[in-house]
Amino acid sequence: MSRQGLGQHDSAADAVRLEAVAIAFALKGGRRYVAVEGIDLAVEPGEFVAVVGPTGSGKSTLLNAAAGLLRPADGRVTVFGTPLQGLNGRAGYLFQADALMPWKTALDNIAVALEPQGVRRAEALSRARDWLARVGLANFSDRYPHMLSGGQRKRVALAQMLIRDPEILLMDEPFGPLDAQTRQIMGNLLLDLWAADRKAVIFVTHDLEEAIALSDRVIVLSAGPAARIVGCYPVPLARPRDTSEIRLDPQFHALYQQIWTCLRVEVSRAYADGPA
Repeated sequence: MSRQGLGQHDSAADAVRLEAVAIAFALKGGRRYVAVEGIDLAVEPGEFVAVVGPTGSGKSTLLNAAAGLLRPADGRVTVFGTPLQGLNGRAGYLFQADALMPWKTALDNIAVALEPQGVRRAEALSRARDWLARVGLANFSDRYPHMLSGGQRKRVALAQMLIRDPEILLMDEPFGPLDAQTRQIMGNLLLDLWAADRKAVIFVTHDLEEAIALSDRVIVLSAGPAARIVGCYPVPLARPRDTSEIRLDPQFHALYQQIWTCLRVEVSRAYADGPA
């Protein structure tokens, strides 16, 4: 069976599993807006899944459901076989916008992520220094966010998420605000960190090339409302990968054309229909 659906495998083995999930929002006048419906998606431990779709297709909505920030109107979400109740404590979430505290240094912004776990400050600072080195910012520990470039702030945010050692990474257009060159550098950094200790990843992006370069599988969502999965494409490109060089591979171009044929239809629908 295609992995567009749940597939024939043990659900307890899935890091995240969405079964017949629908997400709806209440509008004025008692109306209801259905953002996504009938979503069946299983992400295995260690699997890197990218989600693409036109604006308004519910990509971030699916992430929020996996994070436990939204409760499905129908269907259910399970995490390692257990129904998700409340926030997903086994996941880390990296947003598009910076969530760094402007009054804290890069070191403290990373260390503060360990406070909810009750880690002593000395140990938290030691672990934060290690993560600063791992993201290439060992000499920037005393810098405040306004003193860092966009790419450097994103490195701090990445370390802030990973220092908690989550089993699932939820990433919502994390490199969207960055220029093309910095995005590719950040993509390679992410792949290096991911390869060292593979987590399950759901990575939302508008950039199809980025989705293919990073992931094991690309999921395509239809135009909203009531968006659904309309495509599921395994990425057979060998790892490790360089996000710049892999784009020159003929197999990459063939896969891009195949996915874009599906995605283009939904993008055209979204533009034709206008805002929902």
